[in-house]
Amino acid sequence: MTDSTSRTRTFEWADPGPPLAASRELDGLSYLRALIAGEFPPPPIARLLDFTMVAAEPGEAVFECEPREFHYNVLGVVHGGVACTLLDTVVGCAAHTTLPAGVGYTSIDLSVSYLRPILATSGLLRARGRVVKGGSRVIFAEGVIEDASGTPLATATSSLLVIRP
Repeated sequence: MTDSTSRTRTFEWADPGPPLAASRELDGLSYLRALIAGEFPPPPIARLLDFTMVAAEPGEAVFECEPREFHYNVLGVVHGGVACTLLDTVVGCAAHTTLPAGVGYTSIDLSVSYLRPILATSGLLRARGRVVKGGSRVIFAEGVIEDASGTPLATATSSLLVIRP
C-alpha cells in the first residue's frame, strides 16, 4: 500500500569477497586505513546502515552516522539495534587495529547502555571505539556514541576473541 506519506530507500554495496581476501594480507590498522582511503569498498552493513569509518589509529576507531527516519522503531526513535551495531562495529574495528595480517576476531560479549534517545534531529553521530586491554587471545574494548554536541548517547564494553589461522 502506497500513500502520500510513503518513503523509499535503496542502497548498493560491493562484493565483500575481494576486500576480505585483501584483509588477510594486511595488518588490521593498514586494512582499515585503506578502507578509509577508499582503496576498498565499505562492508555491506556499513552501506545498509549509513556508517562511515573516519579514523583508525592503533587501538582506536571512529565512525560517523547521520541518524535518519529509516533507523526509527515503532516508538519514533532510532532503534537500539542501530546503536548496538554501531558500537559493536567501533569496538571490533578498534581491536582490529591491533592485529597482524591474517589474524581475525569475533565478539565474545557486548554490553550496551543506552543513555539518551537518538533521533533524526540528533545531528551527526560520532562513535569511538578504544582498546582497553590488548591481548593475544582476548581483547577488551569500550565504545561511546556522542551526538553533534558531544553528549554521550550510548556506551558499550566488549571482549573479543582473537582468531588465528
